[in-house]
Amino acid sequence: MAQAFIVALSTVIAASAVSAQSDSTSTNGAPAGSAATRYCLRVEAITGSRIEGVLCLTREQWAEGDVDVDKEWAKEGVRVLNG
Repeated sequence: MAQAFIVALSTVIAASAVSAQSDSTSTNGAPAGSAATRYCLRVEAITGSRIEGVLCLTREQWAEGDVDVDKEWAKEGVRVLNG
C-alpha cells in the first residue's frame, strides 16, 4: 500500500514539474530577470531516488556552484520566480 502511494506521489510531482514549465523556455538561454530572480532547474536527487528534484536559485547562486544558467536552461529549465 505504501509503495502504491509513493508511486502515485512521484507521478504527481513529475506531472507538476512538467506542467509548471514556463512558455519562456528558449534555446537562447534563460529569460532575463533582476538580481533577485530565481531560476528553477531540474537537478539529480542526491538520495538515490528516481524522483526528479527542482532547485530554484539566483544566477549568482548557480554561478557559485559552477552552473551556467543560460547554458543549462534549454534542457533543465523549469520556471522563473521573480522576487
